[in-house]
Amino acid sequence: MKSALQAYVDAMNRGDVAGLLALFAPDATIEDPVGTPARGGAELAGWFWASVAVGASLRIAAPSRGSWANEAALIFEVEYNADGRRLRVHTLDVCTFDTDGRITQMRAFWGPEDVEDIGPAHFV
Repeated sequence: MKSALQAYVDAMNRGDVAGLLALFAPDATIEDPVGTPARGGAELAGWFWASVAVGASLRIAAPSRGSWANEAALIFEVEYNADGRRLRVHTLDVCTFDTDGRITQMRAFWGPEDVEDIGPAHFV
């Protein structure tokens, strides 16, 4: 599970949408942030393409955490461009995995107070 979370960070930072999708089970969902409607199916590809389009980059803030079951968590920061600004979100993502090691559910825990404006937008 921890290697899958690292692969997620690496694929996002490369802008590798196919690599990101390969980490998820076909029926996977993403709820980002928790409290918004979950996305699944064909929506996942669109969500990842949109993330790449706004220059999303991830930086791990603490070692990932596994469990005795099928869940693991990752604490990280994501930076992206929005409305001419570069924003940083401090988040904790909890993922559930299937028996093949693919992510079946990703839930991102962050709220308005976890978003910081870090300056003008830039493109990578």
